[in-house]
Amino acid sequence: MHDIHGRPTIAEVSLAALRTNCRRAQELVGPKVAVMAVVKADGYGHGAVAVARAFLEAGAAALGVSSVEEAVELRRGKVKGPVVVLGGTFPGQEKEVVQHDLATAVWSLDGARALAAAAKKARRTVAVHLKLNTGMTRLGVEPADAPRVATALGELAGLRIDGLFSHLASADAVDTASARAQIARFADAVAAVADAGLRPPYVHLANSAAVIAAPEAHFSMVRPGIMLYGCAPASHLAARAQVRPALRLRSAVAQVRHVPAGTPVGYGATFVTARPSAIATVPIGYADGYHRLNSNRAHMILGGRRVPVAGRVCMDHTMLDVTDAGAVAAGDPVVAIGASGGAAVPADEVAGWSETISYEVLTSIGRRVPRVYVEEFDV
Repeated sequence: MHDIHGRPTIAEVSLAALRTNCRRAQELVGPKVAVMAVVKADGYGHGAVAVARAFLEAGAAALGVSSVEEAVELRRGKVKGPVVVLGGTFPGQEKEVVQHDLATAVWSLDGARALAAAAKKARRTVAVHLKLNTGMTRLGVEPADAPRVATALGELAGLRIDGLFSHLASADAVDTASARAQIARFADAVAAVADAGLRPPYVHLANSAAVIAAPEAHFSMVRPGIMLYGCAPASHLAARAQVRPALRLRSAVAQVRHVPAGTPVGYGATFVTARPSAIATVPIGYADGYHRLNSNRAHMILGGRRVPVAGRVCMDHTMLDVTDAGAVAAGDPVVAIGASGGAAVPADEVAGWSETISYEVLTSIGRRVPRVYVEEFDV
């Protein structure tokens, strides 16, 4: 493992894994379907600018973010590719959209008119993607209104309709009936918009689960997110995903303490040693995104073996019971998420201990944890 100076808690990110996963998404959809790599939430916790570059190198046609602020961060990081603000714009952000050459979701004519006005003032054209609500009940125009709204958008000088899209609510479910119904609703709306004379180049619906398991949802563009970072969107899709984890969260032992049986460990004495024990303290805690629900449940890797978390996860530290791990000393490397020495604690397993999903585990990793970029992880 890399030599780290200072606090040893870091998130290592494999650029090779990111590129491999992006190419895997392209392989699943074929060469005629464009891939929009989703890099919102700081690249799912991996660092937006670095992952965006990796995905563009791997052939991504566009990048998807949630907010204008996230898009501007990419531009300030000298990321040149097409960027689509999937969460839309808010009043007052129109000038930034134009200035930074961003595409944005729209679902309101008022919002579209404000964008068009800003574009005309700058003598530019803004690309928009019309968002439809086909079953998520979150954002978008209703399918029945899509032809009317699309026609109105097409009449606004300064706008170019580049996309038509929606979002699947349950593509990761084992029972695919709900997703199939939603795909059909979206396809009907796309056809109705086409009948009104509008055929945007990018029609996109598929998230990672649909990229893997629903070819009928691929249309002309797909929007993979979690699979690009090496996690399957659902356990039953893991074998078909064939992706590699791109992040390893690691630290090192700060102190080892040898204590007798009956010694309480951590806040609230929720762990009490049942035997003479070795307790190792690691400088990683819930302020780093290592959730408190991992208390007395999770395992980390030390010396090629899994060792249990002992007691409550603190804000800045976590204790491990290393009694069975052999000789352990301050400075010994520890892996909280990822693989080392033949052992692994994947993000999905950490998510189980934390009673959540891998998405939240990855995006929770705090800003005070440096991201360190490597081609491949050492083992």
